[in-house]
Amino acid sequence: MSMGGMGTMGGGRGIGRSLHQDATVTDHRLTRGTTGRVIGYARPYRFQIAWFLVLLVAGALLVVATPLLLQRIIDDGVNDGDRRLVIILASLVAVVAIGEAALTLLQRWFSARIGEGLIYDLRTDVFSHVQRQSMAFFTRSQTGSLVTRLNSDVIGAQRAFTSTLSGVVSNVISVVVVLATMVVLSWQITLLALVVVPFLLLPARRVGRRLAGLNRQGMELNAELGNRMTERFNVGGALLVKLFGAPGREEEEFAGKAAAVRDIGVKTAMSSRVFFAALGAMASLATALVYGFGGILAIDGAVTVGTLVAFAGLLGRLYGPVTALSNVQVDVMSALVSFERVFEVLDLRPLLRDADDAVALPDGPLSVELEDVHFAYPSAEQVSLASLEGLPDGGSSLNGTPAPRPATEDDGVDDDSLRHPDEEVLSGVSLRADPGSMLALVGPSGAGKTTLSTLVARLYDPTSGTVRIGGVELRVAREASVHEAVGVVTQDAHLFHDTLRANLLYARPDATEDELMAALRAAHVEPLVRRLPDGLETVVGDRGHRLSGGEKQRVAIARLLLRSPRVVVLDEATAHLDSESEAAVQLALDSAMAGRTSIVIAHRLSTVRRADEIVVLDAGRVRECGTHAELLAAGGLYADLYRTQFATQDATREATQDATQGA
Repeated sequence: MSMGGMGTMGGGRGIGRSLHQDATVTDHRLTRGTTGRVIGYARPYRFQIAWFLVLLVAGALLVVATPLLLQRIIDDGVNDGDRRLVIILASLVAVVAIGEAALTLLQRWFSARIGEGLIYDLRTDVFSHVQRQSMAFFTRSQTGSLVTRLNSDVIGAQRAFTSTLSGVVSNVISVVVVLATMVVLSWQITLLALVVVPFLLLPARRVGRRLAGLNRQGMELNAELGNRMTERFNVGGALLVKLFGAPGREEEEFAGKAAAVRDIGVKTAMSSRVFFAALGAMASLATALVYGFGGILAIDGAVTVGTLVAFAGLLGRLYGPVTALSNVQVDVMSALVSFERVFEVLDLRPLLRDADDAVALPDGPLSVELEDVHFAYPSAEQVSLASLEGLPDGGSSLNGTPAPRPATEDDGVDDDSLRHPDEEVLSGVSLRADPGSMLALVGPSGAGKTTLSTLVARLYDPTSGTVRIGGVELRVAREASVHEAVGVVTQDAHLFHDTLRANLLYARPDATEDELMAALRAAHVEPLVRRLPDGLETVVGDRGHRLSGGEKQRVAIARLLLRSPRVVVLDEATAHLDSESEAAVQLALDSAMAGRTSIVIAHRLSTVRRADEIVVLDAGRVRECGTHAELLAAGGLYADLYRTQFATQDATREATQDATQGA
């Protein structure tokens, strides 16, 4: 009777999984209190876990039932010629098999309920917590790292209560019960069987370390391959490849990375197969020893034939759990480290939080006021985690090239945010926009214009000084109240990969169809919707790339109008548009600003001229304030900007007017 290699070692739960864990986690020192927090997450499932443990114990106790029944069949039934007893005992073997199957199903049900419940709890907690983080967090964190925390680490954490818990409990009980049964049956054969155990554990630990290293390399190579596909397959990346890339070079580089993944996969598969082949050979050797030595004992009458058969069956239920338990420390630590990585995100305090005495902004038209505002972007330690910002070495990618920075200008990140945390972006800025008025911000690149607009929207708080809306300091205003009152349109309007309707209703999910159409008409985008084959149900594509720049901007303005804010912030909303698109967007902006307090970062003369007041920023300071005519007459920085930036626009506009009148 062969043990059939590792295939019969059914009691060794998670052998392959444990051998693929990174053994280096055993040297990791857990953060104080991690275990207590893990228990806290388990508390809502304590009754289900208790039943799960009862079923595991019952299943572990049953592992010796079949071998003992086989012993009785041979010794008491076959040897005595008792057919009735053979039938009864054989039926009991079938009943035990059915019972084990039923227990396995019940264990799986409880395991799924506990595991999926924990995944739900952890994912929703992490997602909710990340949503409350400041924009500084998102400009520094890599999206892939955040997704990993929500997927891989969360799943790794839940294994602590499913795979790891079930493996440890069932394997420990199985080893104890099987060993006790074997000693009772024959202590001599038991000692012989234990001689083989070191020859099982040594390769298990050695090959386990090798497999851990190969598995780690495979994960890194697969991640690099996945990142490359993600970069090339999104709209922006695909466009860059089409315009500047060489298909042959792309295919060659991709093939090289795919080949590395292939080769590491072959090495991993062969190492696993060699290991299991070695374990199978050792199991067969153990079977031979038991039958050889036990057979001699049976001939001498020291043991019965049934006992010999029972021993052969028990061996398969001993070596599997023993091998699995040899890596139990790695299993437990891997699960706890995954929990710790999840807690690391949950412990990151949001930079902006509602004060305990937070109040809502007042009703009606709102003023905007900045008083002696100083601002420097927060450091990484204040807003993010090193493990979310990039690679562990902090500087290079897997192929030795510099790691990309977490965010780009296309993501809506102002150049000012790339400055050193100790460098002030705004220094003593004071200004005021009265209710219903338009305030234009102009100045050279890097002057702090976009940074100032983010303070008004309370995406950041000033380092010192005060920002007020409607007379309420934003530090004591409810965040939801501020975001409801302040609407922002950036120069690169972002749309989700969803329908046009879904993108519009994101600003106000309860809007009626009439309100939706009114916003489209005010934003001068209704004709576009009527031209689309699916109308509002048209999917706009990744980041809205199926629409032109002007169309995206008008959709963004329609979304803002649907929200109906009382303060509008326009961050160079027409910066990258051609003249025709700009004209259409400008009409939409006129609708957006009508009757609202507006702060406009402008580089178009037409926008600047209509402003009630123009503030000129330079190097984070207010250099000049006044109307267009007043600032031109002053002959300062604004006059210089006008000559270099606006005069060409003015001449073009006048030439166009002359040509139109002449026609």
